[in-house]
Amino acid sequence: MAAAKKAVLGPLVGAVDQGTSSTRFLVFNSKTAELLSHHQVEIKQEFPREGWVEQDPKEILQSVYECIEKTCEKLGQLNIDISNIKAIGVSNQRETTVVWDKLTGEPLYNAVVWLDLRTQSTVENLSKRIPGNNNFVKSKTGLPLSTYFSAVKLRWLLDNVRKVQRAVEEDRALFGTIDSWLIWSLTGGANGGVHCTDVTNASRTMLFNIHSLEWDKELCEFFEIPMKILPNVRSSSEIYGLMKAGALEGVPISGCLGDQSAALVGQMCFQDGQAKNTYGTGCFLLCNTGRKCVFSEHGLLTTVAYKLGRDKPVYYALEGSVAIAGAVIRWLRDNLGIIQTSEEIEKLAKEVGTSYGCYFVPAFSGLYAPYWEPSARGIICGLTQFTNKCHIAFAALEAVCFQTREILDAMNRDCGIPLSHLQVDGGMTNNKILMQLQADILYIPVVKPSMPETTALGAAMAAGAAEGVGVWSLEPEDLSAVTMERFEPQINAEESEIRYSTWKKAVMKSVGWVTTQSSESGDPSIFCSLPLGFFIVSSMVMLIGARYISGQLLFKLDTFIS
Repeated sequence: MAAAKKAVLGPLVGAVDQGTSSTRFLVFNSKTAELLSHHQVEIKQEFPREGWVEQDPKEILQSVYECIEKTCEKLGQLNIDISNIKAIGVSNQRETTVVWDKLTGEPLYNAVVWLDLRTQSTVENLSKRIPGNNNFVKSKTGLPLSTYFSAVKLRWLLDNVRKVQRAVEEDRALFGTIDSWLIWSLTGGANGGVHCTDVTNASRTMLFNIHSLEWDKELCEFFEIPMKILPNVRSSSEIYGLMKAGALEGVPISGCLGDQSAALVGQMCFQDGQAKNTYGTGCFLLCNTGRKCVFSEHGLLTTVAYKLGRDKPVYYALEGSVAIAGAVIRWLRDNLGIIQTSEEIEKLAKEVGTSYGCYFVPAFSGLYAPYWEPSARGIICGLTQFTNKCHIAFAALEAVCFQTREILDAMNRDCGIPLSHLQVDGGMTNNKILMQLQADILYIPVVKPSMPETTALGAAMAAGAAEGVGVWSLEPEDLSAVTMERFEPQINAEESEIRYSTWKKAVMKSVGWVTTQSSESGDPSIFCSLPLGFFIVSSMVMLIGARYISGQLLFKLDTFIS
């Protein structure tokens, strides 16, 4: 028993990693960055109408408490004293929007998730009010006007949800992204909870001036958002408040970073020009641009990377955002039933080792960087009678890699110096087929840390380094060396380029499928109305058993699913 305690001598730091698909709580040794224990709970996503994506804020909060309790139980089984946990960091899915009642602590509507498309008409109407020669929204925020960001989601809630309207009128409403909701709830909620956010999450709302690091009055007036409901903006590393319940009651919450910024910190990309790509629900490539804002000419976002202390400087990043990465695997599992678990995708892909000319563009929420094309929708093309579910699985993995190639190309053009390798992290990096495909399609080495939980690690580092905690040094000489796994390209450059150019052809075919009128009509999409095992493809000659219905080719996916 004594030996077990000795093995983890030194202060510990916990990290809440609240993502789109799941919540986790992880505990690290602050001296070695070793992951000691963790627990994970999957989170439901609700799709009440076509293009709408929601989650239950109370379910998210409960999942955090459950993960903390279960992790503490596991530490106890390892004879590790949880009183050694000196701080907690929070990392979260960004942009997802919550409004709640500060008197009761009850959410006033479901969380509107970052992937949600219901605000497309709002975006189009607002864009008409921005002068062509003075895009003050982009110059102040670094962001294009898009359904992706919080301001338009909040505008929709204020326009459409009476409970929200009434709470604002009666001065009961609070707004926040998931970090704000969690920190407020964990530090007491209606009984003195701290209503705050950090600069990285604030920079994703489209209401925050990334130069002055304050909520911007002109932006709030443009979106007609009352500033009184906004959280206080803090640095990414300082004590916000103390845990008020559960096994870790009294422990300070002292780190807060949006998930992609947390991964940048966890990958130790502290130097100008260092970059990482995270493979989660979406795919996000961030490049540290130092203390200067770099504005993209090629469809990337300018965002706050981190500010690791009240008196520390702010660092910025260029970001390439892909909406659908791991989400396409979940779609194959939950919607088509091609796989039973997400891990099966690697086995299916390995069986064939090729997509056999099949290309899958998973533009379920339109296309994000570098296109910013809301009219796009998902397509599978290049199908023949030979195509089966293994080829579809392989094409889904290739789609993640092709989308990464597109944002990496944009990043290289903006930065002027091509990346010599790509640092990667996130749950999907456990898939070795995916990592090898990524190296082949980028035609540069892909480097993966042996401990892939870099998002949680970044939040823990910020929490442990906070003033008043001081158990984690961020000085370069004190940072733990990380062992890496390296994937080298295994195909020739010409083949890589041919596959990439065919992908781009497929992307162009996905554009222009949806108008604002059809996407906002509220009618369920034809995809949703079909039974599992059916799929619609236009203008393709397809499988045995095909029959024409309403001018579209409808075919049974028996071949894929059997």
